[in-house]
Amino acid sequence: MALVLVTNDDGFFSKGIQYLAEALKELGEVYIVAPDRDRSAVSHALTMHRPLRVDLIRENCYSVNGTPTDCVVVGVKKLLPREPDLIVSGINKGANLGEDITYSGTVSAAIEGTILGVPSFAISLVGERPFRYETASYYAIKIAKFILEKGLPPDTLLNVNLPNKPLQEIKGIKITKQGKRSYENSIHEIFSPWGEKQYWIGGGVVSWQKMEGTDIQAIMENCASVTPLHIDLTNYRALDYLKKHGIEE
Repeated sequence: MALVLVTNDDGFFSKGIQYLAEALKELGEVYIVAPDRDRSAVSHALTMHRPLRVDLIRENCYSVNGTPTDCVVVGVKKLLPREPDLIVSGINKGANLGEDITYSGTVSAAIEGTILGVPSFAISLVGERPFRYETASYYAIKIAKFILEKGLPPDTLLNVNLPNKPLQEIKGIKITKQGKRSYENSIHEIFSPWGEKQYWIGGGVVSWQKMEGTDIQAIMENCASVTPLHIDLTNYRALDYLKKHGIEE
């Protein structure tokens, strides 16, 4: 039976992680190691300026006063009885599409798992409340089984997004590439009770570049999007360009 580590960035008490952990028990022993509060958009941050507190909530379930990356490191290295066979991050309340993956704590937890050599994927629901966690749970089991049986290429994680719709409305899985998006009016001016101008980042109108084969295109077609991401961030075309044009000495 598999040993599975489950984490997220919405916090230990998010419904999404509870649904996910319960569903994955079909595959083996499941541990939850998750932040003690919402840590959305912390990206791949690692806590190094203070110690981390780990609280045992119930058997095999821990909350950590740190980031999703902290949870994966502490879970794999200190809390689990052995290295897990799989790490799953989610179920996130909202999309992780396009460039949003660079900010996502959900995806970053899967990145850290991959760095540690453990097959990993992140899973998110695209839409608004009420969230269809049962839909995401179904596909989480399906993808987890595939990974446990077939494995993943080296240094590769999967970023999974699903339309927030009933299971019967999902038209299957599409393997996709990362899309491109932009936000308008996402920086808001607000004022404190004392009249001090402040800025709040969030919201805004999202627009997407129309490109075939992308994660957002799959979601618009009511499909599950599975995007393979690579740890190596090298731009190999730019590498050749810079060499060709003589920047090296």
